[in-house]
Amino acid sequence: MREIVFDTETTGLDNQTDRVIEIGGVELANKFPTGRSFHVYINAQGQKVHPEALAVHGITDEFLQDKPVFAEIIEEMSTLFDGAKLVAHNASFDIGFINAEYARLGLPPVDPGRVVDTLALARRRHPMGPNSLDALCKRYGIDNSHRTKHGALLDAELLAEVYIEMNGGRQAALGLTESDAGASVQSRSSVTASTGPRPSPLAVRLSAEERAAHLKLKEGLGDKALWNKYAE
Repeated sequence: MREIVFDTETTGLDNQTDRVIEIGGVELANKFPTGRSFHVYINAQGQKVHPEALAVHGITDEFLQDKPVFAEIIEEMSTLFDGAKLVAHNASFDIGFINAEYARLGLPPVDPGRVVDTLALARRRHPMGPNSLDALCKRYGIDNSHRTKHGALLDAELLAEVYIEMNGGRQAALGLTESDAGASVQSRSSVTASTGPRPSPLAVRLSAEERAAHLKLKEGLGDKALWNKYAE
């Protein structure tokens, strides 16, 4: 199964007036990173970055001036995103902004069935919280010391690690495929069929002194000792 763990940064909190200004995503196949990623900054087309948002991600209006508009990045984005499950933390926020950008271009919204919200998953797994991305990194031992500000690609990379751990860790991603499992079962069956009594007993490995010491120990254990059930 192919999944894109992604994050957005925006000019503010209202997806009807504010705009997406950064998108970052990393690809997973069967909960394992493929190495493919997507990252772009986007021109806000006249919408100013709110001071509160600037304090979170540090992306300035001046920085965005020469960046492409959303319509210019959607083809490249779709190359990676289309056909995959979309994984985000507090996904309703990110998907709400993506859908608003799609609507401005006359495109249909993201199918809700494609969306996985890691915040909802975390709340079910850890109902006592906290379940912010930073808190989950700490819970799962993921180094986020380089996260001084929010950034879409960095946050997507960290969230991908968290998501893998929430689903059993990297070992779970190394599980057998159906064909591998079938081969494994077949292999075990053949081994089971070939086992049976040895044609001849193994040679005794105890020395005479060790055997004598064992017999002496048995005598001290009494008639009900477990060792008495076994032949010498």
